[in-house]
Amino acid sequence: MPRKESMLAPGWWDFTTLDDELLNDVAKLTPEDLLQLSRDGFKVVFYDSLEDFYLAEALEYITSWKQSTADDPVGICGPIGPTEQLPLVARLVNELQLDLSEAHFWGMDEWIVNGREVDADHLLSFEKADRELCFNRIDKKFRIPETNLHFPKADTSEFIDSWNSGVRCAVMQGGQGDVKHWAFNDPVKRIGVHKDAPPSPEEFRKLTTRIVDLHPVTCMQNARTSAGGVVTGVPTKAVTVGPVETWKAGKVSIWHAGMHDNPFGQRLTAFMIGKKITDSSVPMSLLADHPNVQFNYYRGGIGVCDTEMH
Repeated sequence: MPRKESMLAPGWWDFTTLDDELLNDVAKLTPEDLLQLSRDGFKVVFYDSLEDFYLAEALEYITSWKQSTADDPVGICGPIGPTEQLPLVARLVNELQLDLSEAHFWGMDEWIVNGREVDADHLLSFEKADRELCFNRIDKKFRIPETNLHFPKADTSEFIDSWNSGVRCAVMQGGQGDVKHWAFNDPVKRIGVHKDAPPSPEEFRKLTTRIVDLHPVTCMQNARTSAGGVVTGVPTKAVTVGPVETWKAGKVSIWHAGMHDNPFGQRLTAFMIGKKITDSSVPMSLLADHPNVQFNYYRGGIGVCDTEMH
């Protein structure tokens, strides 16, 4: 039986092409049901306050960097979205006087315009956000060397090489977008060999850092969160860390504050990962095959999937 057409963007794959029975079951999940989805290799954690939530996220940077030595360099791969943890990271480094001379950091993604990455002074630049919210706030005595900061570019070779250079990624952090991506690993267009079926999980897993076309849902979301809804001001392409690099991370840690994906989306990916249901129309579901994934929820942001008028 052919897959459904997307309700959101008919020329693309996305979660609305999944079976209705699965989607309806997901909408019924309670917060307690989410906790019960934990299994070996997948852990669900709740935080009762945003302060505790973002502090825990910031501490993943600290615990990762504290492991790093000259003989065993260690880094973390971090997102833009959420960003609230970044100033906390800088403050913790300064207060603890943590020497980051052997530490590393990978950015997850960056916008692409006219075939190249946006400059670091572009208003929407992710590198700009990382530097202004975190790295420029760290005392110069403790900062990560420039050579240990790895931001993806249109020419992905140097970035990919950094993942194969002997530096261990302790944690890859991420948020979750409305289209159920991590980084910009969006579902693909419904064309060519993928006209009738999305890429198999095995095929999608082979993708490395690359330039991608952004799903229309992703463009809408980024316009809402970063550009006051001006969709025409948001790029439609990006360079993103891929599944290949993701599987090099010792742990994948996803942070759900309730400010990016909605109550249904926060349930869907946890259910699919917990039950080991993989489908590249829901890219986040492929993390079911990663050996160490943690979903972190702000309890007040989980919400409900009830129908109600506003």
